Amino acid sequence: MAPEGVAELRDWLFLLMLCLTLLAEVLEVAAATGYEEEEDLVCPSVCRCDEDFIYCNDRGLSSIPPLPPSATVLYLQNNHIDNAGLPTSLERHLTVRVVYLYDNELDDFPMHLPPSLRELHLQDNNIRTLPRATLARMPLLEKLHLDDNSVSTVSIEDKAFVDNPRLRLLFLSRNHLSSIPSGLPASLEELRLDDNRISTIPTHAFRGLSSLRRLVLDGNLLANQRIADDTFSRLSNLTELSLVRNSLLTPPLNLPSAHLQRLSLQDNALIHMPRGSLDGMRRLQRLDLSGNNLTTLPRGLFKDLDSLGQLLARGNPWHCGCNLRWLHDWLHARGNSITVRGLTCQAPEKVRDMTLKDLTSQMEECEVTGVVPAGAGAGATGSGTRDRVGGVGGVAASSTTLSPPQGSLFTLRSKRPGLGLPDSGLDYTLGSSGVGKSLALNVKPLAHDSIRVTWSVAQPTSSFRLSWLRLGTSAAMGSITETLVRGDRREYLLTSLQPRSSYIICMVPLAASSGGKGAMAGEDTDSDEAPVCAKAETSDPGQPDVGHDNQDPEHMATLPLAGIIGGATVIVSLALIFAIFCWYGHRAGRLSPRDQYSRGSSRKSKHYDDYIESGTKKDTTILEIRGPGFQMTPMVTHQPSKPLREDYIIHTIFPSNGTGLYKGAHQVSNAGYGTNRGYRERGIPDIDYCYT
Repeated sequence: MAPEGVAELRDWLFLLMLCLTLLAEVLEVAAATGYEEEEDLVCPSVCRCDEDFIYCNDRGLSSIPPLPPSATVLYLQNNHIDNAGLPTSLERHLTVRVVYLYDNELDDFPMHLPPSLRELHLQDNNIRTLPRATLARMPLLEKLHLDDNSVSTVSIEDKAFVDNPRLRLLFLSRNHLSSIPSGLPASLEELRLDDNRISTIPTHAFRGLSSLRRLVLDGNLLANQRIADDTFSRLSNLTELSLVRNSLLTPPLNLPSAHLQRLSLQDNALIHMPRGSLDGMRRLQRLDLSGNNLTTLPRGLFKDLDSLGQLLARGNPWHCGCNLRWLHDWLHARGNSITVRGLTCQAPEKVRDMTLKDLTSQMEECEVTGVVPAGAGAGATGSGTRDRVGGVGGVAASSTTLSPPQGSLFTLRSKRPGLGLPDSGLDYTLGSSGVGKSLALNVKPLAHDSIRVTWSVAQPTSSFRLSWLRLGTSAAMGSITETLVRGDRREYLLTSLQPRSSYIICMVPLAASSGGKGAMAGEDTDSDEAPVCAKAETSDPGQPDVGHDNQDPEHMATLPLAGIIGGATVIVSLALIFAIFCWYGHRAGRLSPRDQYSRGSSRKSKHYDDYIESGTKKDTTILEIRGPGFQMTPMVTHQPSKPLREDYIIHTIFPSNGTGLYKGAHQVSNAGYGTNRGYRERGIPDIDYCYT
């Protein structure tokens, strides 16, 4: 080959090697740069990262920093992030499953969240609306926490959760809800709506929520009248129901019983547990009745509670008489399989502060066969407490008389109640009073939910049976409520009644039993006298109560006298206060330093001379002006007076230490003498400023 060709080939090879070297350098630099960028995306500088968990909480952030693509759980709580601080790039992180954004400054439901999100925490913000379009961006969402926000019922868009078919948990505690949100997904298993303003639950409120297992409605405004009868019966799979801190008088009707395990009714106003309200709850494990007004429980209430392991009953005024003998026996039969807290007696007095389970000796005095059978209410057979009278083996036991239980309520549901109440289907004409052989009854409505019952008897009795029936479409099928009243009482107040309703109120005296073991404390029998009945109607809550306008004559008679005495007392008190005030003002005016003069007893025997006290009557005594510097003395009395000219001499009084009366301007003195105006040297007053 020619030498020229070899040289040319060598040059081309050199150029090729040079190009390859440069390319390798460029690739190395690019690779290094990409590696550094990837290192930068591993964890934001203001956060801490632990594999796929990104901790940016409590950093004072106002926006979300760039995140690595492998992040799955974001902790962004306790910052200052608002809606503008959510970048649109966040929705491209398809690996994110859980986001914690609680305690920030969000005013609206956040947008641009990843569609792969399963769990979202937005508590303690100021979110007001729940738009359907924003929720639809998260079709895989399973848990949504919205506690402590400003969500109201009207701010939840219609069918807001229709595009969230996997939502299992929804927390809306401490918001501004006034009713149960509509359009809740059928997949919901846990719903918390506590501490809102919910007052009404209609029939369709929980329609379609057959999967719901836990429902919390604590701290709302629920009352029995505003809960539909079959509201909770639709929740067939419910295992926990909490109705704490409401205004319930009795448990809601038709509670779900098949799977219910925990029932919380504490801190309401329960006064009665109707027989049958807990029927069918064979899986119930925990029952909380604390903080109510229960005095007794009807026999057979716990007949199906075979699985009950906790009974909480603190804060109730339990009356531990024979009415709770069945519960005492039931607790002993269960033994250690149940834990009881707070079932402490408040009455009668001899068993106060004792637990019901410890009253074995007292309960043995009750006749076992005398307790009303389970399935029938007291008096359902027409005999009332008569069934409890009897002996054992024909041996009569000594009778003990104690006060019958107060507020021991028994609800009856029968076609013909045992107590002979009038049938409203007949043409009875009942008034506000009734008179029997030995009993006169009078009833008077006091408010829209209370009636005052008073009575008088011809002869003393141990106790009375008071019953009242609310009239409805069919009074015969109505519900009678009874209570025993001590024999020494002459009035009773029925409260918590239905407004705008008619009530038939009956009373019959009870005769004390005379023998048998059943004659325990409070075991009385019905007398032969027929019940005395009267009728009353409660008023409309919107109208002013008339109970106080129509007082009894004896109360009205004392009102004028009390008014006169009270008015006279007020007038005398005001006059006395005014006189003291005037006397004090007059005395203070006379004793002021400028105008106070020293008057001796010789004023009583005055005689006139040439001494003149300007503006006042003459006085032969020395007139001393109580101020620093001088005093006035009268002239000699034997000098003849001149009718057209009256002279007086002002003698300067010098202090004992020889100092003058002149006071510098810097010295403090009394009012009227605090300056040196009107004085010459040596304390001699200037004639231009001598005043008398």
